[in-house]
Amino acid sequence: MTSISVELETLWQDRLLEDLRQQTPQTRSDIVCWLLGEDRARFEALPPGQLNIIKQAMEYRYRILCQRYLNVSPTAAYSRLIKRLSSIMMVRNKIRTWVSLSRDRHRAVADVLQEILQEMLNSDRYIQSSISVIARCTTNESLRNALLMTTIEEYCLRPIRNQPLLVYRFVNFLRRSQRGGMTQVPQSRNIRIISEEIGINEGDDPVNLHDKEALARYEDERVWEAQQTLRLEVQREFERYLEHKVDPLAARWLGLYLQGHTQEAIAQKLNLPIKQIYRLREKVGYHAKG
Repeated sequence: MTSISVELETLWQDRLLEDLRQQTPQTRSDIVCWLLGEDRARFEALPPGQLNIIKQAMEYRYRILCQRYLNVSPTAAYSRLIKRLSSIMMVRNKIRTWVSLSRDRHRAVADVLQEILQEMLNSDRYIQSSISVIARCTTNESLRNALLMTTIEEYCLRPIRNQPLLVYRFVNFLRRSQRGGMTQVPQSRNIRIISEEIGINEGDDPVNLHDKEALARYEDERVWEAQQTLRLEVQREFERYLEHKVDPLAARWLGLYLQGHTQEAIAQKLNLPIKQIYRLREKVGYHAKG
């Protein structure tokens, strides 16, 4: 009987062979190594619900990698990461409010995010652990950079009490900067700092109690996966409601939308006019609020 880890590896190898034919076999193999992680034995003992969540998490990270960071120069990849994190309304508003009240009113949201990311790279245990895993998965510097950017984005946007983890990192950064003042990161060194993190030693920056609370909740994969399992159950219940009470197409629209497809892509997959797709979106939104 084939083990689950072997099945997953075979599925992803076939997927990448189809999606990334232009990449070398070694690059595809390195990406599979990163997606599956080092502790593959954990797959064998997981219940089906948690295993499905892990598969969705792999799909999510792979989509981030392909959409924003793979085959992109380090400078462009870093800019995309900053742009993506800056687009989070909650984070942007908190940073802008703080900057407007501080002595550093000339600072932009992107400047503050760069300092937060540098701090995370130096002291965050999850990021440092991920850097080590990436280093063992591939020796390709360009791919290392792309995998690191993907990992940082996914980690920063993990929800804690309905807020991105990045918000808590900003709160910690704010406390420290109020005591010691903000430092200016030389603009010409931003990319070098990110790229060379794979080979640096662990930093000595302190992790306060707020950090420990966040890490206790979300660095433990099992806790995170359990919460994702609950979200998946809610999603499936809502899809069943849409299918039986509203419109089967509405349920299919929701599934494709939650996978990250655009309205145009959903229209193509369902072979429907774009106007009908928007009507489906309105239906789902109405029943979600109800």
